[in-house]
Amino acid sequence: MSLAGEGVIAIWNDIAAEGRAQFYAWHGREHMPERAGIAGFLRGRRYVAIHGEPEYFTLYETIGPEVLSGTDYLNRLNNPTPWTRDSVRHFKNVSRSLCRVAASHGFGQGGLIATWRYDVSDGREEEQRKLLAHDILPRLADEAGVAGAHLCIADRAASGIVTEEKKVRKDTTAVPGWVVMAEGWDDPEPFDRLCRQAISIERLAAAGAAGPIAFGLYRLQYSRSKTARAAG
Repeated sequence: MSLAGEGVIAIWNDIAAEGRAQFYAWHGREHMPERAGIAGFLRGRRYVAIHGEPEYFTLYETIGPEVLSGTDYLNRLNNPTPWTRDSVRHFKNVSRSLCRVAASHGFGQGGLIATWRYDVSDGREEEQRKLLAHDILPRLADEAGVAGAHLCIADRAASGIVTEEKKVRKDTTAVPGWVVMAEGWDDPEPFDRLCRQAISIERLAAAGAAGPIAFGLYRLQYSRSKTARAAG
């Protein structure tokens, strides 16, 4: 697998214009180092949209899904720093899922990432999982220019916990139940075409995907691994 662990936090968000400069400074200097310093967190990555909405996609990888509802992470969420409080109030259109990794194929990370987020009709989860984990994603991961292809399924209970940090944002946070990602090192246009062909909305819907399926293509802006100075 090319993801670093068995747990994932996937976050999509926009930033109000007046908070944009502050967001970049806070996210790189405090927030991602802080998250990487939490026990069980392995790596954080932030991407910006080439096309699709919201504008930003942030991915955190953890040893396992249990880390995402663990004491260390919840303590951090319930004790936001002053800089965090002042920064997250500029967040808009937030989608955030705390997930277990259901499948991860490939051998590396890419500077491009395509994301699909959606829900699946009750009773058709296994059909959807098999299509992705055993057919679509391993085939896609073998294509030229593809570094990895992943399926992550949300823990809705953990994702829905109302923390102090979430309260500061005030807006409603969507929780996509299913998160699919493909990473690539090709140029954006051919990688985009390949992803759309390999994981078509029509094929997902035929296997039980429900509601809108949001697709976006993003490029890497910043990555932070656990290092000796990961906590700041």
